[in-house]
Amino acid sequence: MLRPVLLILFILSILILPASAQYKTFSSVSIIPQPQQIKEQEGNFILNANTRIYLNPDQQFLEFTAQQLAQDIKKVTGQQPQVLFKNPKKRAANYILITLTNTPDTLGPEGYTLNVEPTKIILAANQPAGIAMGIQTINQLLPIKQSLAPVTIPAVVITDKPRYNWRGLHLDVARHFFPVSDIKKYIDYMAMHKLNTFHWHLTDDQGWRIEIKKYPKLTQVGAWREGTLVGHALERPQQFDNKKYGGYYTQDEIREVVQYAKERHITVVPEIEMPGHALAALAAYPELSCTGGPFKTERAWGIFEDVFCAGNEQTYTFLQDVLSEVTELFPGQVMHIGGDEVPKTRWKACPKCQARMETENLKNENELQSYFIERIRKFMKAKGKRIMGWDEILDGGIPANALIMSWRGTAGGIKAAEQQHGVVMTPTSHLYFDYYQGDQNLEPLAFGGYTPLSKVYSFNPTPEKLTLSEQRFILGAQANLWTEYIPTFKQVEYMLFPRIAAAAEVFWTNPENKNWEDFKQRMQPQYQRYDVQGINYATSAFQVKQQVTTDTTKRHATITFTTDAAGTQVFYTLDGSTPTTAAQLYTEPFIVNKSATIKAASFADGKMTDEPTATKLTIHKAFARPVKLQKQPSRYFKAMGGATLVNGLTGSENQNDGQWLGFATDDFEAVVDLEQATTISHISSSQLQNMLANIFLPTKVEFAVSEDGKNYKSVKNITNTTDPLKGGIFTQNFSAGFDPLKARYIKVTARNIKVCPPKHRSAGKTAWLFVSEVVVE
Repeated sequence: MLRPVLLILFILSILILPASAQYKTFSSVSIIPQPQQIKEQEGNFILNANTRIYLNPDQQFLEFTAQQLAQDIKKVTGQQPQVLFKNPKKRAANYILITLTNTPDTLGPEGYTLNVEPTKIILAANQPAGIAMGIQTINQLLPIKQSLAPVTIPAVVITDKPRYNWRGLHLDVARHFFPVSDIKKYIDYMAMHKLNTFHWHLTDDQGWRIEIKKYPKLTQVGAWREGTLVGHALERPQQFDNKKYGGYYTQDEIREVVQYAKERHITVVPEIEMPGHALAALAAYPELSCTGGPFKTERAWGIFEDVFCAGNEQTYTFLQDVLSEVTELFPGQVMHIGGDEVPKTRWKACPKCQARMETENLKNENELQSYFIERIRKFMKAKGKRIMGWDEILDGGIPANALIMSWRGTAGGIKAAEQQHGVVMTPTSHLYFDYYQGDQNLEPLAFGGYTPLSKVYSFNPTPEKLTLSEQRFILGAQANLWTEYIPTFKQVEYMLFPRIAAAAEVFWTNPENKNWEDFKQRMQPQYQRYDVQGINYATSAFQVKQQVTTDTTKRHATITFTTDAAGTQVFYTLDGSTPTTAAQLYTEPFIVNKSATIKAASFADGKMTDEPTATKLTIHKAFARPVKLQKQPSRYFKAMGGATLVNGLTGSENQNDGQWLGFATDDFEAVVDLEQATTISHISSSQLQNMLANIFLPTKVEFAVSEDGKNYKSVKNITNTTDPLKGGIFTQNFSAGFDPLKARYIKVTARNIKVCPPKHRSAGKTAWLFVSEVVVE
């Protein structure tokens, strides 16, 4: 990846050519997340060697936060202001006053007011957390790096408070482990963005990361695995590095992290997974399973059938013992107990589980899971804690007083809020930071999916579907960072930044105060801050997104370029060559009426800011022609309907890229109308296989032609010979070449395999058929 050298400068928006409206100049004050109310004043406050920070004598408990501000000021002035425990004199000047007011207002526990005048700065709040949030705002008003020139803070009046109480960030340390020093950095990044809840995912199939005194084998055995998957989990055959891997946090280290977070007004919510994702625990204590093992701490990523036995009383004793130790380490009121992705295979065959179902009058294994969760809930309630679980804990009925983390979209959160349960929204669609944030071909290996900066920013955690009384149960939102494909903390930073900034504004700022174009402008100094701090942020926001719009009347394509960054110019080529500043400058959407390989890149200060993106557009005889589908695709994979098949774009290996039509069980049949008899000699169609996603190549493909749309002549029948159990993700082009002939109608038929084949992990279940571009030449 290309790294910018101080990519974005404030003056860029003035110096570069005004190629488009994106170079509009916004406010000179740049704060993320955007405050609820901000008013710029005349003048500046000048920091110098005589500047003092005052605290009320009876508020010395704010000293840690005040000293943090003093240290931050030293970074840019070279001089650290003295912190004094007294009130400034009436006519004093050149000071910063930090004070708790406790006056009746609507700021809440984290709101603050900041008044910057040429002679003084007053930061006031009702609670210490509000002071901490205000200091983060002052930090963004300071210069980005140390300067010999006088350091000034612009005069402003700010009244601010968060939209949501839960502004979370998650980190999975089970798949890859990070030492305490890295966890502290992570917490610093949270504080920098006014986030207040650290969700620490401590246990999973691939590692148990927290010391439990009563069960030492959890860390002696469960904290270590014999190797780690190399490449993506969907690749077959899977390969492993066979290197012992692991680590864990001692209870003293846990206390250290919790205290570090507390000082920064961040609550740590631990997650101990149950009843699934338990192989690391079962490797240490196999008697807690349905089969008795033996087991090994898992090397691969995925969902595994061996889970805690819900019919074994020893399981509950074990988990209660574990949770008793965990609750002593984490003073927060919430304990996350997982509850997601629990296969019921072992429970269905387990005599103990089936006996438990009969004794408790449970109808099915979903209700058995609810029974399991309810027992844990009651135990945690006795400990003064509330449980939180992923939205699967809704499946057998919502446990009383449980909090729901809605990750499979927002439907689970809506259901829970309608039943008056607290909800944190964290859908994969917008807030999974282990997903790609740019062009998959240009990014490091990731889980999948696509959540660019703009998509994160567009999220609204409170669904409009909810009534006003139901909306109050939306506690907030959270971004999640799972680490299957993130082995180093540098890679953590890459996946986190700059998306953390967009999430912070979603969580903090009221919708009426959000503005995407303004946010992009405010991100310019943020990128500079990241550079100065040595943060390994992704430059994917600078990648050029290429949108192709098909004109079915004029039969040409209109190309539109956008980026998720401001202050850049876009240059492009149509011959597949790498663009430079000598290439064509993009100023507005343009028309392409013949096949082209379009490459585009954004530039700042004459330097390319990220790798060029590429689109291969094929203008063929069926391009932009009418298409009739015998059966409609799934609503989940319908793209633009039949028009998708003739838009000149072939789908990638990502079934969610908008260029595939997906059919569950159904066969595919499409008729393309060339609108007049045309001489043709070649037809092809692209298909996709992703065996582990239950997507298979067709068993047969047939191409037929007709002049009248009634009588068809088959030009080729193809029987697929590719093994449906062949792993990996790949596309296959089925084609027919023949002597030139005249035809108006082209019929393409592809037979679905219908169900997953024997020996497949989902044998007998619905199989998918995916079809992309139909090319006629």
